Amino acid sequence: MKHRIPLSFLLTVLFVLASGCGTTKDCPVCGTTVKDGYAIIDIIPVPEHNPTGEPGGPFNSFDISLADPVNHRFFVSDRIGLDVVMVDTNQNIAVGAITGFNGVTGAGIFASTCAPTIPPIVSVEGNWTRYGCRTGAFHIPGFSANGFFGGFPGAQCCASRSNGVNPLSAPDGEAITPDGKTLYIANGSSLVVVFDLTTMDFTKSPPVVPTVIATIPTGLSPDYDGQFGNANPIAGNPNGNQTGVAGCIASANGRAFSDPSCGDLRADEMSYDSKDQILMVANGDPGLPFVTLIDVSGVNARTSNCLPVLPTQPYGPPLANYLGSINAPSCIIGQIYYDGAGGIASGGSGPGFGLNPGVPVDTAAGGFVCPDPSNPQVNSGVSGTPPYIAGTTPIPCHHGPILTVSGGFCDQIAPASGCTGALSPAGLGGSVWNPNTGHFLLANANATADLTVGTVDEIDPRVGSPNGPIVINSFVMPNCMPTSIVQGPGNNFLVGCADHDGEAFPPNEYVIDGTSGAIVATINNVGGVDEIWYNPGDNRYYLAARDMPGGPVLGVIDAKTNQWLQNVPTNANSHSVAVDSNTNHVFVPLQAGAPCTTQSANGCIGVYAQQ
Repeated sequence: MKHRIPLSFLLTVLFVLASGCGTTKDCPVCGTTVKDGYAIIDIIPVPEHNPTGEPGGPFNSFDISLADPVNHRFFVSDRIGLDVVMVDTNQNIAVGAITGFNGVTGAGIFASTCAPTIPPIVSVEGNWTRYGCRTGAFHIPGFSANGFFGGFPGAQCCASRSNGVNPLSAPDGEAITPDGKTLYIANGSSLVVVFDLTTMDFTKSPPVVPTVIATIPTGLSPDYDGQFGNANPIAGNPNGNQTGVAGCIASANGRAFSDPSCGDLRADEMSYDSKDQILMVANGDPGLPFVTLIDVSGVNARTSNCLPVLPTQPYGPPLANYLGSINAPSCIIGQIYYDGAGGIASGGSGPGFGLNPGVPVDTAAGGFVCPDPSNPQVNSGVSGTPPYIAGTTPIPCHHGPILTVSGGFCDQIAPASGCTGALSPAGLGGSVWNPNTGHFLLANANATADLTVGTVDEIDPRVGSPNGPIVINSFVMPNCMPTSIVQGPGNNFLVGCADHDGEAFPPNEYVIDGTSGAIVATINNVGGVDEIWYNPGDNRYYLAARDMPGGPVLGVIDAKTNQWLQNVPTNANSHSVAVDSNTNHVFVPLQAGAPCTTQSANGCIGVYAQQ
């Protein structure tokens, strides 16, 4: 009897002999099954990137990424391609790019269309802006009314960490519903763009791209398109701003984005409450950081686009007939402003600016209004002192926490002695929803005047309450600028720590109890972290430590024992990470450099795994 040898077996044998992989670890066809450490196992080219600068240039500016284990996808915000790249995590290949009409991939051919009811948005100076949805008769000269999503502003002036214009760049933060059907992308126009992933099919030719089902402003857009003229003049600015965000970029150097054209800068980090369907968004850059809590239940159910209070008018600053009011999204349930207001005055008695004693919606004292706290040149808001749009419900507004000099939390409703008042936060980092408490935990980079003190702030969304969300506690993180936070097993949460402005700390990360805030473990083997990820597939934390002394690394921590396992070299400014819990493969965006091997001039997405 003749035995037939399968062709696949012969090919495998030939491959083994040709590749000489007899010493390769964890290679069954080579006769080895030994596992040892983490290493890069694959690289993924990113569409439309090359070293020449045409059409996209190297993949050198990216932001937050996430993994969707339900549909086996990895998403990363690509600021050079002006899109969000989608990767198939089973095949380790880029399969799509979610973009607007200004996207590099396909030169806008594959731009997402907008739900026809979504109005356009207006910048802080009263100009139309393309970085939202363009429907109806809306157009900017050169951008006709085609019904497509305008797009992302990309990397303003390359968005290098040193030139200080990161807060004008996008796409930024990402969040996704647990079923993988709805994707939220934060934009530079102080806007959250909501994509319906059930409508896309990148296997077809041409690809069917996801539809934009909502755009939800958290504040006022920077005046990116001011050079196109003022289509809707506001009081005190009849001729409009003719230079776009040039003034904002200039003000970034030492003046904390103080130019009026900055508006509220970018929407950035996000987290999602899957029980109440609340999305929390941070406009967290220096100046006046704030968070916005949004009821997205109607958007998720495809029953609402979260239209503005006046649905037939554009989102944006005061309109001619409603001077003093912003036409805000109707689904915002509240905002919290990190403006240093709400504490006891410096003399030790009496309310600080913005605190209305005994009233949780503390906007009355000082005339503080909501939303849009950051631009004093524009008297905007739908709550606080009149005028506001008749027939609307005021949006609850609160102020961020104030700490005593010793780090104690000050109750803003009834502040005690020692709550000394105004501070100016450097910025806000990532956040996470804690299902054990129903509250959000937010990384606060600069909670006190002491640069060695950061905090994790606990926010009660107060769903259904007319008084809206409020900070109910603040947990001190010593020698740490908290940049990110993720839930691990049970009630454990890992806090990502980075260096502070001009203040370098020894490497340290904290695992805290999500209810009490108590530090349950300190890890000193990895530091200088931006984004972090918890992978339930292997019960490990992964940390993108771009500022680790000695060079950037991917840190790995055992979440069961809270023990550090390994640091794996990555590449300059590698600050984003996400993990597919099905394969335990770790995806790290890498700018141009040696780790990208054949893509070293282009940049790539590195795939890391245990060997």
